[in-house]
Amino acid sequence: MNTRITTCAALAASLLPCTPLLAQPSTSSGTGHDTVLEEIIVTAEFRPVSALDTAASVSVFGEHAIETRGAVHVEQLLNLAPNVNFSAGASRGRYFQVRGIGERSQFVEPINPSVGLVIDGMDFTGIGGAATTMDLAQVEILRGPQGTLFGANALAGMIHMVSNAPGAEFGGSAEFTYGNFDRLTVGAAVGGPAGDTVSWRLAAQVNRADGWYDNTYLGRPTNDIDEGFARGRLAWAVSDDIDLGLVLFLADIDNGYDAFSLDNTLETLSDEPGQDTLEATGLAVNADWRLNDSLDLQAALSHVDADAVYSYDEDWSHTGICDGTACDSEDWGFDWWYSSFDAYTRNNRNTAADVRLLGEAGRVNWTTGAYYRDQQQGLQRDYTYAAGRFDSQFDSRNAALYGQLDFAMAERWTLVTGLRWETRDWDYADNTPTADDDGDESYWGGRLALEYRTDAGTLFYALVSRGYKPGGYNAALAAELPDLEAMGIEVPEGALVFDGETLLNYEAGIKGLFLDDQLRLAASAFYQDRDDVQVKQSIVIPDDPAASACPCVFIDSLQNAAGGVNYGLELEADWQLAARWRLFGTLGLLRTEYRDFLSYTHADADPENGVPYDMGGRDQAHAPRYQYTVGIEFEPASDWLVQADIEGKDRFYASASHDERTAAYALINLRVSWQLGDWRLSAWGRNLADEDVQVRGFGGFGNDPRKLYEVEPYFQLGEPRAYGLTATWTY
Repeated sequence: MNTRITTCAALAASLLPCTPLLAQPSTSSGTGHDTVLEEIIVTAEFRPVSALDTAASVSVFGEHAIETRGAVHVEQLLNLAPNVNFSAGASRGRYFQVRGIGERSQFVEPINPSVGLVIDGMDFTGIGGAATTMDLAQVEILRGPQGTLFGANALAGMIHMVSNAPGAEFGGSAEFTYGNFDRLTVGAAVGGPAGDTVSWRLAAQVNRADGWYDNTYLGRPTNDIDEGFARGRLAWAVSDDIDLGLVLFLADIDNGYDAFSLDNTLETLSDEPGQDTLEATGLAVNADWRLNDSLDLQAALSHVDADAVYSYDEDWSHTGICDGTACDSEDWGFDWWYSSFDAYTRNNRNTAADVRLLGEAGRVNWTTGAYYRDQQQGLQRDYTYAAGRFDSQFDSRNAALYGQLDFAMAERWTLVTGLRWETRDWDYADNTPTADDDGDESYWGGRLALEYRTDAGTLFYALVSRGYKPGGYNAALAAELPDLEAMGIEVPEGALVFDGETLLNYEAGIKGLFLDDQLRLAASAFYQDRDDVQVKQSIVIPDDPAASACPCVFIDSLQNAAGGVNYGLELEADWQLAARWRLFGTLGLLRTEYRDFLSYTHADADPENGVPYDMGGRDQAHAPRYQYTVGIEFEPASDWLVQADIEGKDRFYASASHDERTAAYALINLRVSWQLGDWRLSAWGRNLADEDVQVRGFGGFGNDPRKLYEVEPYFQLGEPRAYGLTATWTY
């Protein structure tokens, strides 16, 4: 084996950023398990480090977890992590929340998400549809603000995805899956050496499915999945001291989107189903130059070019829906129903450069670096009730300096200090006569952690960290200004620009191996103080200013609440009972509330008379109070593996603009695998009891003409019972 290639591949895997806990059990040949759990390495920190050595709350899911879950997208893994949630409103769950903080959708406005997404060193934040599990080594979820590591993109946390690195020996795998809803997944990966100093790896995957929504008006499924992904990786040991890595990632997604039913069922009535498409190219280049035994220079350059179309039938119905019902025009003399279509074409160009120096000096490990990002976000919106197409451009530039010191104060005590200073300037323009703005801002974030390690290796830590999220421009509101002014509706002064948000996190935890290294355990308690909380609200305005009921125009805007509090507990455990038995589980407990927030756009507010709705003390949106997973893995024979688990989640508020909540649920999942030489055959099922899972919700308005637009809640339903067969060949 060429050690230079092995070293180069390991460095390329990190792609500079690096950190989790529950990944997979140690494996030997076939499906057999050792009685000692394998070490889990986090790569999202400045240096690769064991998950049990990180003074932070992190979760890691490796190839074993991905396979037993049957996951083809990161949304199918997130429920395994405590206090992590997602929102759909699309064909995939592509908006993420950590500890109750995170966006739930994106329409006209250019937003800076609270939870970042990095795939092989490429910044896909806000582009969650690209989060495929194809040929992944592991998914790392960092909870809490990552102000030192990632800055403005990680106020609440970070999802860090790392693919399999090129290896020193030739090999690969192929996989075929078929399941209900005509689900078909075909993928393959291959790689190996190309000489003494270069190694490579290629992977590709295609996902197809009809989707679980059935459009009864058109007589066909309209929420279909059609996804293609490809990745190439190259690792080159240029010399004994210099390594280079290259990653190229391609995504071609052409999914349907028709996920809201007037009857809150899996049957839709739309005559104009929408789309959720993405064409993305990502490129990352990294270099590692070992200047001497105690000094390392690393550099990374990445670029993401993504074009997306997101569209939907806004009325969720068809033109004949009133025939023979209470809203029939023959009875009223006019049509109750309305018909509209909304389409958003968005392009995102994101280029980032990061250079850092890592060193050791006695008891101190130190890191210092500089970061720069240039992002250009263009939007074209075509909307039935708009006078014409709306075009906007939002360009931003971020620059940061950062550093961290890890000081071993004594044999058992370590102090970690990190600081990041970041500036951001932005320009906004659109094709309306009133909108043309720019701004600049600066923020700081960091962390201070104290670690104590016992003789047995158990880690106790206390952490204070600070994160930040930039402000921005309410483009949706700006686009409607001319029409609002014509209707005599005044927009409050300063409403077009919203301020940045900051988060102060206090955390304490324990991590370690127990019971002769057979039990891996991590527990943490946290308290987070949010300032200038960015809250998305929907302004509902009737098409007719004199009317009091819909049809309406819905305008999204971001506002700043005075503050908020998020606190809770997180627990992860992995217990290898014996060679053939393994138990695992997670638990997240979460309480959230708004503070000093008076909302004029909540469904129960009375803005006409100047009476707001007091949101103080209410739970924040998409913040379930509990979340858990408990499972067992059993090996009845050396070539058989059975895994069963239950995942549960409490109900939660769907939005800050109304008080509708989703239903709590508990899902049963099962997988049985048989190893036959180089082949592994698996039968699997998710949500076997066919529970309803509500992944997006609306309230405070009516959209059903048959009920004369009576106000009621509407929910998008997630994956129902899913099952299938998977064949995997490894060579």
